[in-house]
This record gives sequence, structure tokens and C-alpha cells, in this order.
Amino acid sequence: MHSFGYRANALFTFAVTILGFMCAIASFTDSFNSPSPSVQVQVLKVNWFQKQPNGNDEVSMTLNISADLQTLFTWNTKQVFVFLAAEYVTPKHVLNQISLWDAIIQEKEHSKFTITTSNKYRFIDQGSNLRGKEFNFTLHWHVMPKTGKMLADKLVMPGYRLPAEYR
Repeated sequence: MHSFGYRANALFTFAVTILGFMCAIASFTDSFNSPSPSVQVQVLKVNWFQKQPNGNDEVSMTLNISADLQTLFTWNTKQVFVFLAAEYVTPKHVLNQISLWDAIIQEKEHSKFTITTSNKYRFIDQGSNLRGKEFNFTLHWHVMPKTGKMLADKLVMPGYRLPAEYR
């Protein structure tokens, strides 16, 4: 006869194997989801656009963000981290990214929203490169599943321009 410890070990090993297999199947089913989120961003107002005493440009904007991120959610989604970034090019750097707003969405019911807000984080360029600068808004998202691999993607919205003069 086998001892109690041997039987408990066999049962525990079997349970962990089944649990691992179920997690792998759950993760695999997410690969069949093809999300198609939509977002619109409007600059309602440039609150201020100034040159700081140290020579850096700073911008504050009021934004209207409308997004439908419901397709990012599956039964395996724990939460979605989403952030809006301003992206632009300068002679010194090929890509400059500045995060303006972010949120953590934990339920599908809250993933379709419209929000009017000022940029949550400071929009500062190291130098005087922002006057009249064209930039893109890019909505980035990271889908954090209950089990499996994290998914990250983005949606680029081009065609925005900052004022040519300080305000």
C-alpha cells in the first residue's frame, strides 16, 4: 500500500497539472479575439502655451476623449490600462512621447466613455520645439488577462497642430 503522503502528492500533482492545462486553454482562446476599439480626441481649448524660465515649452490643453474599448474585453480580461500620448518629431529626437492622460478600466461596462479633461500630466518639451509643431495623439492600451500573455496595441490619430505663438 502507498502511504498517505504519497497519495496526497499524487493528487496534488494531478490537480496542478489540470489547472495548468485549463489556464493554457483559457489563454489560447484569447487569440481568437480580434479587437477593434474606436477613439476620437478633440482639443477643445489650449489653456496656455508658454515658455518656462528655463527655456522649455509647456502646453496645457482641454481635451474631449470619446472611446469605445468594449472589444478589448473577453471573459479572460482582468483589466485594461489605457493612456493617451502626444507624439511628435524634433531635429534632435526621432520620436518624442508625452503621456497626457491615463486610466485603468476594470469592467467592460466602463469601457465606453466620453471624458472632458485637462491633460493630467504636464506637456513639456525640453527646448523651444513646440511652436507650430504638428503632432499625433496616440491611444495606447495594455490588456491584462487573468491568465496568459499581456496584449499591447495602439491607435494613432494624426493631424493636430500647436499654436505658432505663445499664449
